Amino acid sequence: MLGNRSQRRKMIRLIEADSDRAVPPRSALPLRSAVPLRSAVGSASPGMLVLGLMALGLSALGCDPGGVGDPCIPEDEYRQQVPGYAVTEVNVESRSFQCETRVCLVNHFQGRVSCPYGQTEEVADACVADGSCNPDNGRGCRVPGTNGDEEVDRIAVAVAPQLEKRRADDAVYCSCRCDGPDEKASYCECPSGFACVELIEDIGIGPSQLSGSYCIKEGTRYNTSERGGDVCVAESKNCGSEGKNP
Repeated sequence: MLGNRSQRRKMIRLIEADSDRAVPPRSALPLRSAVPLRSAVGSASPGMLVLGLMALGLSALGCDPGGVGDPCIPEDEYRQQVPGYAVTEVNVESRSFQCETRVCLVNHFQGRVSCPYGQTEEVADACVADGSCNPDNGRGCRVPGTNGDEEVDRIAVAVAPQLEKRRADDAVYCSCRCDGPDEKASYCECPSGFACVELIEDIGIGPSQLSGSYCIKEGTRYNTSERGGDVCVAESKNCGSEGKNP
């Protein structure tokens, strides 16, 4: 994650993808329909175009809720040295091009979306060294959309397995901000099957436009008792895909 190890262990991390961050190839991304820029800025002059794009980026957190619940893979997972997420954290990627809403929410999730069974440090070292891990044998973790043939596509650190009762389907998906501290901000209405729940308290740290409530799937509100629990184990195949990491 961003920052040092102590920062990664904070209860809440706010991740806002910057324009200069490495973006994976378009072929590797499960892209969703993007907000059409032409309809947003029309035939405006260059100056108005810049202002329109800025407004579009800032208003995305409260845009039309179409696409809420669609799957997304956080951009951090396209980095070789990223171990994944901790169940104690909430992460908001506010400029996700995989989401119509531009918000990819990681709501108290453990591990990597793209590597349900995780990998130990020993497996990671072996996979990077000899390329013996691939989707066919299901060993190791890879950059999403790759088969690990290239060394740069092999995740080089230990990755925790996902929690059996809090898989990516219930904790990582496109969302939108439905309430917040700014009375003048634009907020979305959660679609059927979703609840508006406060996830990020405004404590004066990080971008204030990320603070507030987000649409989450009903019945998935995080409970501290979920910090532990059974994890995905390849030998038992308890998280599908025949016990293999894709």
